[in-house]
Amino acid sequence: MTAMSKYDALWTRISENGTDSIKLTFTEIEQIAGVPIDHSFLTYKKELQDYGYRAGKISMKEQTIVFQKLR
Repeated sequence: MTAMSKYDALWTRISENGTDSIKLTFTEIEQIAGVPIDHSFLTYKKELQDYGYRAGKISMKEQTIVFQKLR
C-alpha cells in the first residue's frame, strides 16, 4: 500500500473528472487538497501518473494548472 500524500484528494478529484484535460486555479487546487500549494507540489505531481493523469502547463501568470489524461 502506498503512503498517503497531502494531494491525494486532488488526484482523486482529477481522476474522477474523466475528461481529457481539466484546468484548475491554484485557489481551487488548495480548496480541493485542503493544503496550500507550494514548491513541494513539483515533487508530488509525479504521483498523479498513478491516477492516469499528468500535470501539464503551469501558468504562474494565470495561477492555473492544466492536468491532462495520459494516453
